[in-house]
Amino acid sequence: MRCNNAIVEPGIIAGVNPGSVRRLLVLALLSLVGMAGQARADAAAGQAKAQVCVACHGPQGNSTNPAYPALAGQTARYLYLQLRDFNESRRNHPAMSPTPAPMSREDMHDLADYFAAQKPMPSTYKVETAHVEAGRKKSEEILCTMCHLGGFSGQNEIPRVAGQQYAYIVKQLEDFRAKRRTNDAGNMTSVARNLSDDDIRNLASYITNLN
Repeated sequence: MRCNNAIVEPGIIAGVNPGSVRRLLVLALLSLVGMAGQARADAAAGQAKAQVCVACHGPQGNSTNPAYPALAGQTARYLYLQLRDFNESRRNHPAMSPTPAPMSREDMHDLADYFAAQKPMPSTYKVETAHVEAGRKKSEEILCTMCHLGGFSGQNEIPRVAGQQYAYIVKQLEDFRAKRRTNDAGNMTSVARNLSDDDIRNLASYITNLN
């Protein structure tokens, strides 16, 4: 068709990159899938099912063990996907891998919905101001908030990491860098591959200091 004397191919909006349109459609679809999962979830049922999680992840998902992540306030979509990936061996951990084995998809949605609704507690890890500032600058340099959003609050399948356990953040960044963790389609590996050990420690200091 013609628009202002310019020929526009059918199905393409003038001035809009087709790749951008496709990305927007994918994000919209992921949001709809996440909403559908939440609609199926039952937080009350999730609370009962979560009792087995307390030993490692703490009451209401507020972990006090630096080896295990806090789950309180995490995005429901991300929690569901991680349980599914452990269940299907796309992600592995000696303690976690066997846990979702007997779970149904409904169980996973219920747990994800329950922990997402809990209030996250601030980290008690003592950080050095210089490391926090260095981590903040590095996070801006590598554009962390493009995916994790401002304040590292997360969205859909992108996790909330604000206030997360320092040691856990360090471990995950190291695992992404070394390709020991690969269940994110390579997005974090591409970010972490150029991080030094100091970069990782500084980023962890900054992120765990956020509320």
